[in-house]
Amino acid sequence: MSQLFYLNECSSTNDEISKFLLYENSDFIGLHTFNQTKGRGQYGNVWTQTAGKNLAYTLAVNTQHILCSDFIFNYYTAIIVRDFLAKLADSDVRIKWPNDIILKGKKIVGILIEKKKINQNNYFIIGTGINILQDKFDEISNAGSLLTQTGVQFDLEEVAFNFHTYLSEKLKNIPSDQEILEVFNKSLFRKNEISVFEIGKQRQNGIIRHADEKGELWIELENDGLRPFYHKEVKLLY
Repeated sequence: MSQLFYLNECSSTNDEISKFLLYENSDFIGLHTFNQTKGRGQYGNVWTQTAGKNLAYTLAVNTQHILCSDFIFNYYTAIIVRDFLAKLADSDVRIKWPNDIILKGKKIVGILIEKKKINQNNYFIIGTGINILQDKFDEISNAGSLLTQTGVQFDLEEVAFNFHTYLSEKLKNIPSDQEILEVFNKSLFRKNEISVFEIGKQRQNGIIRHADEKGELWIELENDGLRPFYHKEVKLLY
């Protein structure tokens, strides 16, 4: 059973979702707001949103339905979000490893996936922040929104409902690990292109070659050859 709840305002939909997981059959429960005050990103980063302009959405998925590894699940979630945005924007959308969504060179979606035990059940808590109507990003030069990248004024409620429906349905039928890996790698932002990376405090040219099933990104570096990296060990500058 899939349900979608709404809060007029909240600190973080990932934190608030547990209050809505009240029943044993709460397998796909969504929560959204257009005014998230303390959104969280990957590894303690802050995800800042402008009130009334963007969507903060969390889907709680009972892990008993998920047979793949956490890394593959992370990849598949990014693929689903990418596919939804590509259809919505009628444009090519890319995944910046591990799971930021890039539209025309700008980050428009951030994803934070956590695992929590709530009411004796284990859940994947999938938090997604989608920039929809925001038109100014003064402090973040590589951020954008559906509005800035397409010029279209999307309806917030409509996007929220359609996104919840799409994500819930796609997570009920997860493809094979190999298929997920192939699609994820085909969707990688700046794959097989010369890019600049920051490793420690050093900058170096390199080329993204592929992501593997262990969550590593393989980069062919100008000075060090082909090497794998986990998240936060390397930063792509764009």
